[in-house]
Amino acid sequence: MNEEMKSGEGRKSYLLPVSILVAALIVGGAVVYTAGKGSNPNSNSGTDASRTASADVLTKVRPVSGSDHIYGDPNAPVKLIEFSDLECPFCKQFHVTLRQLSADYAGKFAWVFRNYPIPQLHPKAPHEAQAAECAAKLGGNDKYWQYVDKIFEITPSNNGLDPAELPKIAQEVGLPVSDFNSCLSSSYGQDIVQADEKDGTNAGAIGTPYSIVIDANGLPQATVTLLNSLNSQYGANPPLFVISKDQKMFSVGGAVPYTVMKQVFDTLIPSK
Repeated sequence: MNEEMKSGEGRKSYLLPVSILVAALIVGGAVVYTAGKGSNPNSNSGTDASRTASADVLTKVRPVSGSDHIYGDPNAPVKLIEFSDLECPFCKQFHVTLRQLSADYAGKFAWVFRNYPIPQLHPKAPHEAQAAECAAKLGGNDKYWQYVDKIFEITPSNNGLDPAELPKIAQEVGLPVSDFNSCLSSSYGQDIVQADEKDGTNAGAIGTPYSIVIDANGLPQATVTLLNSLNSQYGANPPLFVISKDQKMFSVGGAVPYTVMKQVFDTLIPSK
């Protein structure tokens, strides 16, 4: 998995196990990269335990509502809530994966995007998240997704997007530039971004991308079995997937490759 940490603390301590993990997965024919995360900013601990979303923590995620940015059918039984940073290179990779999954399971799967900028790594990311919220204010859900898609398409990541591109993107997706600039120069969207960040942290996020998959009908046993098998196969610590105690949701720790996510989703949403 690829994952960016909320804090730079503790990165060195993960370099050796990460290199071993990557080597093992290459040998196994399925590469799942990881970038070690540091401690939760709301925690005094920088241990692996602080990085792992517990089965209890997952259920604290805010329920999906009409105020969310949703791609797909809001009534779909399977939803994925992604906490993402628009300047995170791993989020950029995972965005492509989730786009493909959305196409694969159209009408059966909904993708929810929530803001989790990491200013310690990407000082421009909060402003970009605000820009996307301005796009939503001016053009609704469709323009929001077009705006986010375009940012991920053109940014080199790692704080590399020129802020001058933000109004250009607005114009390209069909938003009134003068209104967009007025919105962006105000404080609009900051409270939305902060609420998303708080929600992500409450639900176990301390890095990006971090996702929670929810199945309203409960996870099929085949999914539970596969997730446990994948955790054992890859030997990641913390595990790639953490299942809630009620077995209605699980977390995805990082930019898990499309091939692996497709395996999982085939058990969640079997073809009829």
